[in-house]
Amino acid sequence: MIVKSPSRFHDLATWRSHDFTITNTKEGHIMPLKIRLARWGAKKRPYYRIVVAEATAPRDGRFIERIGSFNPILPDDHADRVKLDLERAKHWLSVGAQPTDRVARFLDKEGLMKRTTTSNPAKMQPKKKAVERAAAKVAKAKAAAEAPAAAGAT
Repeated sequence: MIVKSPSRFHDLATWRSHDFTITNTKEGHIMPLKIRLARWGAKKRPYYRIVVAEATAPRDGRFIERIGSFNPILPDDHADRVKLDLERAKHWLSVGAQPTDRVARFLDKEGLMKRTTTSNPAKMQPKKKAVERAAAKVAKAKAAAEAPAAAGAT
């Protein structure tokens, strides 16, 4: 795999303007890129970096560029909850990087892309066992209501 690091370039601006083509040298295929969260922070104190990485790279492993951060501990309206370099995000989206669902929410809030909401109403329906239990409960209640009426009639 070929990834050029900033040490090869004289300054950060040249490195950022460089067009990355990430290829697997064995097959020559272009690797898909993801814009995703990489977890940092201590135990029970999550802090995420928003990074651009290959789809096959580990979640907290190697990445190409860090473009922001997300601190879920801060309140929703806090300015530092989500920090995002919009120019770099636009660049990576134009190159073809696909954001994960959570990052797509951040980008949608910033107006960089339109996220389609997904809805699965069948998932909210009770499953087979729950329907059977509810039917048994109704039948038991009906039988209990009819038993005193039948006892009073005799």
